[in-house]
Amino acid sequence: MLPIGLSLVSMGQAAVIELAPSSFGSVLCLGAHADDVEIGCGGTILHWAEQNPKLKFHWVVFAAHGDRRTEAERSAHGFLAASKNPHVELHAFRDSFFPSDFAEIKRAFEGLKARVSPDVILTHHGADKHQDHRVVSELTWNTFRHHLILEYEIPKYDGDLGQPNAFIALDETTCDKKIDLLYEHFPTQAGRTWFDRETFRGLMRLRGVECAAPNRFAEAFYARKLRLS
Repeated sequence: MLPIGLSLVSMGQAAVIELAPSSFGSVLCLGAHADDVEIGCGGTILHWAEQNPKLKFHWVVFAAHGDRRTEAERSAHGFLAASKNPHVELHAFRDSFFPSDFAEIKRAFEGLKARVSPDVILTHHGADKHQDHRVVSELTWNTFRHHLILEYEIPKYDGDLGQPNAFIALDETTCDKKIDLLYEHFPTQAGRTWFDRETFRGLMRLRGVECAAPNRFAEAFYARKLRLS
């Protein structure tokens, strides 16, 4: 795994390991569909980009078609507005058919590996119940074997939220900005039952409770493998 700066902070009886965005140089953001990255870790990306404008972001969406492609591109640049080094890459794989298109998506990952060597990778949770999300997570681990990988979560009808073990604390302003950007850039999703402010804000508040976030909010991740030195 690549060396990442970590610091240990005491909080009462709890120990908190902080991952400072100033300590790494590049982040790879992977999403199966338009809005996945934003919903799963948009607050973290806003926070990191603001803390370190020189941080390089490589943002990839694997299924982006028609209006959703336009939404994906505008949203990515909206979330990365504070970054001086954004790169957005959009593919047109078939939504909901990722297991059938596995070989083609694998080739896209191999091409990505040849071009990008990030310090941190943000990708889907491996136990996500959406088949497209699972494929992206599996190929992330299959392709990038010496990187820090954090798996984000997506709230959905299937009810697959679990017990994450890594958290990025956020302030309320960042949470509000994340939600505002989601509403601004994804009008095609506005009528869906799960797409509302209460869903997004409620999950970040709950994860804030679970990690004793100083400003009450957080995004959660699964750190399946982490080497400390």
